[in-house]
Amino acid sequence: MAEVKSDIEIARAATKKPILEIGAKLGIPPEHLLPYGHDKAKISAEFISQQKGRQDGRLILVTAINPTPAGEGKTTTTVGLGDGLNRIGKKAVVCIREASLGPCFGVKGGAAGGGYAQVVPMEDINLHFTGDFHAITSAHNLLSALIDNHIYWGNEQNIDIRRIAWRRVMDMNDRGLRHIVGSLGGVANGFPRETGFDITVASEVMAILCLSTDLKDLEKRLGDIIIAYRRDKTPVFARDLKADGAMAVLLKDAMQPNIVQTLENNPAFVHGGPFANIAHGCNSVVATTTALKLADYVVTEAGFGADLGAEKFFDIKCRKAGLKPDAAVIVATARAMKMNGGVKKEDLGQENVDAVKKGCANLGRHVQNVKKFGVPVVVAINHFTLDTEAEIRAIKDYVATLGAEAILCKHWEQGSAGMEDLARKVVALAENGRSQFSPLYPDDMPLFHKIETIAKDIYHAGEVIADKSVRDQLRIWEDQGYGHLPICMAKTQYSFSTDPNLRGAPTGHTVPIREVRLSAGAGFVVVITGEIMTMPGLPKVPSSEKIFLNEQGFIEGLF
Repeated sequence: MAEVKSDIEIARAATKKPILEIGAKLGIPPEHLLPYGHDKAKISAEFISQQKGRQDGRLILVTAINPTPAGEGKTTTTVGLGDGLNRIGKKAVVCIREASLGPCFGVKGGAAGGGYAQVVPMEDINLHFTGDFHAITSAHNLLSALIDNHIYWGNEQNIDIRRIAWRRVMDMNDRGLRHIVGSLGGVANGFPRETGFDITVASEVMAILCLSTDLKDLEKRLGDIIIAYRRDKTPVFARDLKADGAMAVLLKDAMQPNIVQTLENNPAFVHGGPFANIAHGCNSVVATTTALKLADYVVTEAGFGADLGAEKFFDIKCRKAGLKPDAAVIVATARAMKMNGGVKKEDLGQENVDAVKKGCANLGRHVQNVKKFGVPVVVAINHFTLDTEAEIRAIKDYVATLGAEAILCKHWEQGSAGMEDLARKVVALAENGRSQFSPLYPDDMPLFHKIETIAKDIYHAGEVIADKSVRDQLRIWEDQGYGHLPICMAKTQYSFSTDPNLRGAPTGHTVPIREVRLSAGAGFVVVITGEIMTMPGLPKVPSSEKIFLNEQGFIEGLF
């Protein structure tokens, strides 16, 4: 058996083309590409604004079942499908999110795909890339500093320091910073207060950058951020501290989409990176809408399972940006079906058709949920070498009972050559005009009813429970004019429920609401459920232990 190369070895051996050539494929002139080295660039705001009158291509969403330790390969499938569409003669662009350093050094790894379906330069994309996350972190923490500084110099806005809603952020998993006390050390350091850190991908500034249409919209949304409340409960906005202009300046370059390439030298936009379990889980609106003007097909992904990523893609991103997806791909694996069917990770190498059949309930729930949005669905079975024909057949037969088709995909091993069947199916779904997309709930539905609708229609929960204080807060926001906003559920990615250990397709469970946060700038209400954390921690053995520079000066251990 031939030696299996690691993702980073495959990426390093890639024959990359100069980024100006990749841009030329999409008709982007060299003067509108702002290079970061030879293999990555930003697309100018001027060029983007010039594309507004052009017709849109077709939008394809790649989503997945609930993630398992067995791995599903959603980004890999997204990249592979983009290459597959180009292979069959379609002009296609991939639009994915940037990687957070937290999971890179934690347990999940990077976000550049895998095997022979990757975007490159893989090391740069998974580490500092073009500095977007650093800019977002800096803009967020500038606002944090301005709040404490405003209070120190007399508190002209009468901020109630017990009701400051703005925390700090950093792009790393660090549980020690979740809850802290700041400004200790005496009078010169300000007024001590409780605060804490979230991870950068949970920042409202990240969400704002990913939902803004241009710099003017960005600055307005930054000004709309509610940073605190006065003693009379009236909100204090970022613009009240004159923070919006300086924050926009820090984000000026970060607002421009990044263009890189796949291993097969096809264009890929990598821009923005909110998590889907604690944020809205989609790449930037400006990247997706720009790609739609430049290509026949745009393949984008939404984070984690369809209960989180796809629901937020449809109900937040598409609603806000006026996008209408033409088809959706749900990624599944035989290994994941077996885990959902009760098989332990160490036993996944053994054929177990009964467990596959039992675990298919999770896949079926996601298929049915996506169909509720009026979008046609196909299932991509991401192939692993130990999968058996009987296991694959069981998945295909099950999906057929749902009125959909499951297609075996071998892009990890074969690149676009292993993706032709899925590419053709996606084209067939997209071009027959069957998509009747509509969000799950209307804008004018009360906020708590929106939460219940998601919990009952998507999670199949029996009830939503929340303290009176949470319900009262939602009503106050409605009275203040925020009742039309969509909901962004912060929930475990591992289950339809709020219990990460409850696999399969549970019904009748309870969704407890712990906290609600108003993201007035981003334009949604964050609903925090169960034990979900907005600042993750590192595992006992973090991935960082295996990352190092080899004797040649190359990075090893990234995946």
